[in-house]
Amino acid sequence: MAASGEWYCEKRPFSKNESFARDNENVPETGCLSIIVLGASGDLAKKKTFPALFNLYRQGFLQSNEVHIFGYSRTKLSNDELRDRIRGFLPQGKELTNDVSDFLQLIIYVSGSYDAPEGFQELDKAISEHEVSKNSTEGSSRRLFYLALPPSVYPQVCKMIKSYCMNKSDLGGWTRIVVEKPFGKDLASAEELSSQIGELFDEPQIYRIDHYLGKELVQNLLVLRFANRFFLPLWNRDNIANVQIVFREDFGTEGRGGYFDQYGIIRDIIQNHLLQVLCLVAMEKPVSLKPEHIRDEKVKVLQSVVPIKDEEVVLGQYQGYKDDPTVPNDSNTPTFATVILRIHNERWEGVPFILKAGKALNSRKAEIRVQFKDVPGDIFKCQKQGRNEFVIRLQPSEAIYMKLTVKQPGLEMSVVQSELDLSYRQRYQGVVIPEAYERLILDTIKGDQQHFVRRDELKAAWEIFTPLLHRIDQGEFKSLPYKPGSRGPVEADELLERAGYVQTHGYIWIPPTL
Repeated sequence: MAASGEWYCEKRPFSKNESFARDNENVPETGCLSIIVLGASGDLAKKKTFPALFNLYRQGFLQSNEVHIFGYSRTKLSNDELRDRIRGFLPQGKELTNDVSDFLQLIIYVSGSYDAPEGFQELDKAISEHEVSKNSTEGSSRRLFYLALPPSVYPQVCKMIKSYCMNKSDLGGWTRIVVEKPFGKDLASAEELSSQIGELFDEPQIYRIDHYLGKELVQNLLVLRFANRFFLPLWNRDNIANVQIVFREDFGTEGRGGYFDQYGIIRDIIQNHLLQVLCLVAMEKPVSLKPEHIRDEKVKVLQSVVPIKDEEVVLGQYQGYKDDPTVPNDSNTPTFATVILRIHNERWEGVPFILKAGKALNSRKAEIRVQFKDVPGDIFKCQKQGRNEFVIRLQPSEAIYMKLTVKQPGLEMSVVQSELDLSYRQRYQGVVIPEAYERLILDTIKGDQQHFVRRDELKAAWEIFTPLLHRIDQGEFKSLPYKPGSRGPVEADELLERAGYVQTHGYIWIPPTL
């Protein structure tokens, strides 16, 4: 068990001739690949981006004879100093020593400002020297810029990339930009950011990354829904009572209070991560698996969401949050929120979608919980056992299980709740469960935008939450206090009950042991 509480299987070594190109056999052969991590000395790059790149390298998806990695930030560092900073965040173990050393040798560091030409000219020179060393034909090379930076500097960094670091694309090469959330703070700021970047790059060049879309169980949603006959007739308002999409953490802001206070739990988790999951749960079957067909259906869902009602929102702030010296004493920023969204279409009319996220709660998990309606004509009088539920556990202990009512073994006719369980740790022993960032970076290299947020999708998402967020910012919607280690404000459970959610008492899902 990893320290974070998530489990990982031993990585399967891929043969070195097994590269990402194997999934793209119809894509023309292109030149060498340069991956440029901007903000290379920051936490995101060290904790997520570089480890993801290392895992892709170790599994053979990034080949040392075709890829080079460049770090860029304002901090004055040598190549070896950056490599030493990264080393501690890579997997440890004697068997990995050579892989780690070889990977780190692929990294070259360039320091410079984010708004001045000199640094980017030097960066372009370093990239070009790499491309020449690989005998890459001009115009055939690929340049992937990963912006592990605050969104406030995206426009100026993109201007510098456009002016000084672009690859000619007339011979199959490309330049792509990966931007991290948050994409703005409301509709207006998101649209301004999209316009500024959109003036510089075409939409196919822009990859707005939401790492939740790279999670294994989230990616399984389309398969579960559209490849299994018995879900097709059940997945609608006639059978489903409510849907919960939940994100819970058992710790607080952990020294990030000043940053978190600028955004709050809705901007940080609900408006992006949980809303993306909702789209996959609620969307209609796409025409095909082509990225644009899938993203078209997600946009339709967002455009069908009706305005949020005040009485269907509960906000909370855990006691002790304002003890952080970087948090204002009068902060109203929610660290907990339960929001009910309603989708006005033929499939989902009347079904509440309950999005719930919070910090400093009594458990840590992320899951989708689809609760079905009561059985009509219940001859077993088993409603007290609870309703049927289909649960997709995103983290930790990834699993898919169905809560069913079954006969209690014995001579008497008594019923209990049990489950049909697909627990990944037990079922897929020795199989790699890739990190979300690994998958999404690989998708970016392939040019697959299926799991990235399109501009109109981003706009539709902000349209849903901006009115509520403005009222919170203006102090018109107050956060209720709750104790750390609790379920959150009691008013949130009352809201769930009013929405029709029936809690099962006496049943707890326990991950199977090996």
